Amino acid sequence: MQTEIPHMQIKPEDLRKIQLKSLEMLLYFKEICDKNGLLFYFCGGCCIGALRNKGFIPWDDDVDVFMPRPDYEKLIQIWDSQADTSRYSLQITTRDKLTKNMFATICDNNTAFIKSYQADLDINHGLMLDILPLDGCPDKPRQRRAQLFWALVYSLYIIGKPPENHGGLVKAAGRLLLCLVPFKNMRYRLWKLAQSKMSKYPISECRYVTELCSGPRYMKLRYPAQWFASALYEQFEGYMLPLPAGYDEYLSIAFGDYMTPPPDGKRDTGHDLVFYDLENSYKKYKGVYYCVENKKE
Repeated sequence: MQTEIPHMQIKPEDLRKIQLKSLEMLLYFKEICDKNGLLFYFCGGCCIGALRNKGFIPWDDDVDVFMPRPDYEKLIQIWDSQADTSRYSLQITTRDKLTKNMFATICDNNTAFIKSYQADLDINHGLMLDILPLDGCPDKPRQRRAQLFWALVYSLYIIGKPPENHGGLVKAAGRLLLCLVPFKNMRYRLWKLAQSKMSKYPISECRYVTELCSGPRYMKLRYPAQWFASALYEQFEGYMLPLPAGYDEYLSIAFGDYMTPPPDGKRDTGHDLVFYDLENSYKKYKGVYYCVENKKE
């Protein structure tokens, strides 16, 4: 049984250090992508930050990028052979390793950034860069409904917990579906099937793309494919880094008036942290801040 561990707040003086560590990881990630001709671009907070702040949003603590599905899959294939895996590891959920993420992450092996939803897992808990794949989105309503169905199946069984913040009925349905398939191997087969079904529409043959690994709110959105066919470069922390060519239209659909900062009360990272340490590897804290079991008196 997992011990309940209090959440940790990031100290204001440490936030900038976290941003600079994340930037270091991003620049290395860009090297690998450039070397292999892989397309990626900022999404979410870093995309907004590049336009509004010429760098990180002041309260943001991570990097998120989009990659078209073919580039994303190639990255997964080549990372271990081309990257310095003593520094950075690529982590995904597999048959034998649950991460509770729907997407791949690049992890800094020499840091600790332990999130509460993963604290029960024996995985890489280093500072992470999130890589979200973009998929082709079919025009026909019936095919699109089927794609969304499979995306929901994928999200349920790859994460292994019912969705939060989408109403009691959705949560109850998710819990029931998980109870009906309690075995790890069966869940693995289901999410692999769902992944193949939801991503079977090649971007090159579609007028639209969609983000199916960003949660229920965003998977319902679709964007013209030309907005993501290439990258434009903007200043970010003193470097020229890529944004999707249609960044303004994308951000307006996904976030509304993205150039207006949110009120003070909503300026948080959205991450529930158990512990962080930028000087030591997460491995030092196994049994202390993650994979902690209650000891019987």
